[in-house]
Amino acid sequence: MGTVLALDPGSRHTGLAVADALRASIEPLEPFHGPGESDALLQALEAHAEERTVAAILVGLPLHADGSDSDRCKPIRAFATRLAARFPHAAILLRDEHLTTKEAEARLHEAGYTGDAMRSRSDSWAAAVILEEWVREGEPLELRVEP
Repeated sequence: MGTVLALDPGSRHTGLAVADALRASIEPLEPFHGPGESDALLQALEAHAEERTVAAILVGLPLHADGSDSDRCKPIRAFATRLAARFPHAAILLRDEHLTTKEAEARLHEAGYTGDAMRSRSDSWAAAVILEEWVREGEPLELRVEP
């Protein structure tokens, strides 16, 4: 087992979170500022991977409430394929991210954050929610992306 990175990709920012190898700690990281399918994001993820032994990367997939794909799903699926090629030793997993931003904002509000402080943290806290849900569900491997 290694660490797990989670991404909440967006058109302007991508939230990042990490879980340790034992899954005892899940931590939001500094968000990536830039498009969620960019080469620059791949490079930023490589930097994170150099610091850790990454076993899996969870990629938030913005499905509609009925489970169908939103307009953003196609570029995110393509990016996940690029991730699989770049990180062949890590499992690349797509995860439904429906309502994770709302949950992250509720947690931030409860923690006392408002305004810009909340907005600057919400993407990475959403990535942490994606990661927490995955761990709580027993770390399922469905929606695995192959290189």
